[in-house]
Amino acid sequence: MPDFEPTTFAIPLFVGLVLAEMIWARRNRPEAYEAKDTLVSLAFGLGSTVAGALFGGAFLLLYLWLYQFRVFDFGPEWWMVWWAWPVCFVLDDLAYYWVHRFGHRVRWFWASHVNHHSSQHYNLSTALRQTWTGFLTLGFLLKLPLVLLGFHPVMIAICAGFNLIYQFWIHTEAVGRMPRWFEAVMNTPSHHRVHHATNPRYLDRNYAGVFIVWDKLFGTFEPEVTVAEGGERIRYGIVKQLGSFNLIWAVFHEWVGIAQDMWHAPWRHKLSYLLREPGWSHDGSRETSDVIRARWQSRQDKVATENSIAEPREAA
Repeated sequence: MPDFEPTTFAIPLFVGLVLAEMIWARRNRPEAYEAKDTLVSLAFGLGSTVAGALFGGAFLLLYLWLYQFRVFDFGPEWWMVWWAWPVCFVLDDLAYYWVHRFGHRVRWFWASHVNHHSSQHYNLSTALRQTWTGFLTLGFLLKLPLVLLGFHPVMIAICAGFNLIYQFWIHTEAVGRMPRWFEAVMNTPSHHRVHHATNPRYLDRNYAGVFIVWDKLFGTFEPEVTVAEGGERIRYGIVKQLGSFNLIWAVFHEWVGIAQDMWHAPWRHKLSYLLREPGWSHDGSRETSDVIRARWQSRQDKVATENSIAEPREAA
């Protein structure tokens, strides 16, 4: 089977869509793009491509070595087994969901994934903010079951490439909601805007890559509530905003934060700063996304209770 890297062939499409969105933004939402922010996003994309070239081969070699221990064998012409492709794509997307979820719930993973959320803008260039340090997290190990099931590493890599291509177009505010049937099954701009939001309602929700059904199945789905529907305008970025366009700081700031916290923490808490959720602190001086969302929900419940009590009085 000839080598095929789908994301490489998609680069002209990415460039064309970014330019088209810039034209749309200039007419409809000028604040959607900021020159320095966009340049940082482009630099992230270039750097992640280099990192992928440097370390991707090592991961592929590991997968190929493990492939000899596969449970099922699709034969020497595995690429001709047509049904294996959609099955691999769905299972790869399920693996992506869990890699992505760990990326938000374990600080060691978050140190790499935070790069993707570091922009306070939400546009197609934001999709290019891919990590340079993903190899450190060992998240690729969560896809090893696919290799052991018998899916060839090249098949997995191609499916993952198309998964990444799909996710590009959902990083936009130019698209409102898709048809209801599509929103019910697929990840969309509406669903993914929620994922990039820092509003308490939306924190750590909608981890899906392609199929939003995983979030609905595992209890992490949150629909977008627009301003017209009584919601609040989405704020993008991270809870503690970066406040800088310094590329090197943007790439490594969370790794630096982990090192500082572990250095100063008591011995019994050092590993917790590595393995617990972002925002955790041994003295309670910081807040995790669960704490922030719970406080918001408590306020919402209080308002709802007060309104329900006030309504009968007004009726009387």
